[in-house]
Order: sequence, then structure tokens, then C-alpha cells
Amino acid sequence: MNELAKGFRFKITVVGDGGVGKTSLIQKFTNNTFKKDYIKTLGAQFSLYDKEIEDDIVKLIFWDIAGQDDFNFLRPAFFKNSQTAIIVYSLEENQLGEDSFEHIQNWVKDIYSYCGEIPVIVFANKADLVAEQKLDTSKLAELVKKNSFLGYFITSAKTGQGVIEAFSTIIDDLYLKNKDKPV
Repeated sequence: MNELAKGFRFKITVVGDGGVGKTSLIQKFTNNTFKKDYIKTLGAQFSLYDKEIEDDIVKLIFWDIAGQDDFNFLRPAFFKNSQTAIIVYSLEENQLGEDSFEHIQNWVKDIYSYCGEIPVIVFANKADLVAEQKLDTSKLAELVKKNSFLGYFITSAKTGQGVIEAFSTIIDDLYLKNKDKPV
């Protein structure tokens, strides 16, 4: 790192229904690990990750917010000062998959009410559990366009599909929007 390099710190909030793979995605990106057994997040947890871009150090703090309604009362504090948000839903062809897609709009409302209109991106997770030729992303693409999200990615925390690309898109977007601002 050169002496003119800047340091940046970004808070990224990761939301979605319980069981969609939020924690697993963060762990896959930050530690390249995957745990098969589901462990419910209680309240929120955070993960730190540093990335060097153009000789600048970008410090990322991923806030993994529990998806269960039991933790609604904590959300305003957890969302505070987020610069961007990731909404995760499950591609599974079951009730979790259907419900988690339908609940994207609820998560958007929470994000905008607590954070203002920050950039949002959607991760359609658990791609390893669906046949790729059966995957129809038209409803997702329409939702992303309607809400002016940054975009969407098909991901799998288990296999790593799309994970690096998805997180890098968010990090690069934050960096590009802030790199010329005084530190």
C-alpha cells in the first residue's frame, strides 16, 4: 500500500428469511468455508473482510441479520448506517423458496425505512439444489428492474457458484461511489 492510499469502511447489511443461507454466503466469501448443518442466527452477527482496490484498503463489515420474526425489534439498530444491502432468498422448490421470494418486498421496505434508499442487490441462493435448465429468472429480473436494484446473482454457498462475483459487484460499487470523497 502506498502512502497516498485511502482507507474505506463500509457496512453491508445482509437480510432475508431464516434458512435461506445468509450466514453461509458470508462465510463462503470471507473464509471460503461451508457448513452443511443449519445454525440459526440469533439477533445478528457480523463478519469483517478487507480488500485492496487500486492501492486503497476497503474494510467491509457484513451484518448478518436474523430472518426470523422473533428479532424484528432489533432491526432498526442493526440496519443503522448501512451503505448497501443484500437480500437473500432461496431457489428451493418448496415453501421456503416461495415464501422467501415473496418476502423480498418486505425486506426492501425495512431497508428503505431504516436506511433510506441505499443500493440493494438480490442473491438467489441454493442454486445447487435446483436444475439449472428449470431455473426461470424472469420474475426476479422484473422485480430487480421495478425496484431499481443493483442487480441479482444466482449463488450457491455450498459450491461457491456466483459468490465471489456477487460480493465483488457490491464492493466495487461502494468503492467507485466513494473513492473520490475526502477521507
